[in-house]
Amino acid sequence: MSYGGDGYDDERGRGVPSQTRTRLPEQDGFTDRRPAASPGRSVVTIVGIVLILIAAIVFANRADDSSGGGNNGGSGDDGRPGANPTAPSGEQPVDGFTNGIPSGYPQTAQGAESAAANYAVALGGEGMFQQASRREIVEAVYTPEFTAREADNIDRVYSDSAFLSRIGLSDSGAAPEGSTFVARVVPVGTRIIDFTPDRATVAVWYSSLFGIAGADSVNPVTESWYTNTYDLTWVDGDWKIAAFDQEDGPVPVARDQRASTAEEMAEAVEQYGGFTYAR
Repeated sequence: MSYGGDGYDDERGRGVPSQTRTRLPEQDGFTDRRPAASPGRSVVTIVGIVLILIAAIVFANRADDSSGGGNNGGSGDDGRPGANPTAPSGEQPVDGFTNGIPSGYPQTAQGAESAAANYAVALGGEGMFQQASRREIVEAVYTPEFTAREADNIDRVYSDSAFLSRIGLSDSGAAPEGSTFVARVVPVGTRIIDFTPDRATVAVWYSSLFGIAGADSVNPVTESWYTNTYDLTWVDGDWKIAAFDQEDGPVPVARDQRASTAEEMAEAVEQYGGFTYAR
């Protein structure tokens, strides 16, 4: 199979002046002639402060959107490509589906990122271990040239009896009776490395769940982390994979959490459907 604070600082951090008053000790004959604060005036002051804060937040959000809304991703201070937040763009991500896989991506950098992330999900799923669905996936995500050249080799790898036995599946790609086969890719983020209207190179960082959930499983479901880099080509009105590379990580430090039982894992996979990740 192939990265603050909560934004609510104290009043000084938000630029709100302190309302604390210091009074001198009472003296004989001293009379405080200042009128009592008007409740109405206090309410007006508070409302004014709130409105100022809201306006500042809106302005900051607009500034973020304008700086990160380009098609070529963000840019750091050193000129290298930076993270481009996956905020809603208002654009329809895809027009339809091909063999159950989202297709019809726009001819933009954002469209290339959407295609790469969705293709990673399809290629890392259980469907690749079934002969009929595997060929449909390959034809949906790869270029015609790649498919013609590599489809038979992909079939040979995924249908190899020794390989299937090693991961706990039968020759037909089925899990043992009473067990659940889990193969799911969960993209964490994407990055545009290079982009032209006809070609794009996109890296997809993701977590992979893989194994057999079952009481007697010798291959329990485990988590691993990879980054796939896809060379995409614009073919017949859509992005397709022409080549790809894979490397381990980045891998986060695991928390000390109790591992779920095989039954809990199997129920989770059946109850929670996988996502597609169109930007």
